[in-house]
Amino acid sequence: MPPYQESFPAVEVENLVKRFGSFMAVDDISFTVGRGEIFGFLGPNGAGKSTTIRILCGLLSPSAGRAQVSGYDVGTQAEMVKKHIGYMSQKFSLYDDLTVEENIDFFGGVYGVAEGLREERKEYVLRMAGLEEKRQTLTRLLAGGWKQRLALGCAILHRPPILFLDEPTSGVDPIARRVFWDLIYQLSEEGRTIFVSTHYMDEAEYCARLALMYRGKIIALGAPAALRESLRSHHLMHLDSSAPLESMKALVGERGISDVAVFGGGLHVTVEDPADAAPRIRQALQRQGVVVQRLEEIPPSMEDVFVAMIEQEERKRA
Repeated sequence: MPPYQESFPAVEVENLVKRFGSFMAVDDISFTVGRGEIFGFLGPNGAGKSTTIRILCGLLSPSAGRAQVSGYDVGTQAEMVKKHIGYMSQKFSLYDDLTVEENIDFFGGVYGVAEGLREERKEYVLRMAGLEEKRQTLTRLLAGGWKQRLALGCAILHRPPILFLDEPTSGVDPIARRVFWDLIYQLSEEGRTIFVSTHYMDEAEYCARLALMYRGKIIALGAPAALRESLRSHHLMHLDSSAPLESMKALVGERGISDVAVFGGGLHVTVEDPADAAPRIRQALQRQGVVVQRLEEIPPSMEDVFVAMIEQEERKRA
């Protein structure tokens, strides 16, 4: 295996572009991921996250710009890149007609794990994923969370220093997602760099740094706490009322209110001055016969940050 070049960042991207005909899937993005970091790519479906990851894994060629993984150029040294990474997609890439153990054996061969190490690596994966009692189970009979852990185990059989996880928790239940993130933390503590994409806002909090991606662009980049802090100038209030949709209609355009968005069963109202806005909100809803059940200022969540960033981007486009 070519050397893992520790003097280089794990991932370095500069002015990366990917076009499919006239469609701009990745639009001039730049960022760096440090070694040992858990780096998150957050954004809606179609934002360009998966395309970027495939480029970084050497599976797609960029249209323009530069990207390096462990110091190797993804365009000209794709085979070198592949030797230093593990890749797990949301489809899991498993063979349903093979048992758990047979899948591990197969991927051990695909990744070129030395014959003398395969048994040891297989047992490690089975222990890590909690699949020791399911080694003879056909993969198609596994629940989504177990398949997810098996796919992760197969992706790290060759002990890659950098792991790309593309929407790995899509379609699994919240408990399975939490268990999966415990495994990610375990791998990070062993020194691996984890690059993970997701559209789940709560998962953003698990990452050391985030890139918020929208329409092929990175619209914000930083630690979750720093991104939330950037929204502090946007005073946010949570509103629970007897009629959320009527409340939204009543508040849109009200002086001192810059935005109203649905959040769970209530509304998040962005205001200029909470002390001034609170009585104004109550009066506006009272005129419509709406009962206010809860109205208080709250710190912004990552979802609030993302919505605010998207609205800012849309205003720029307009």
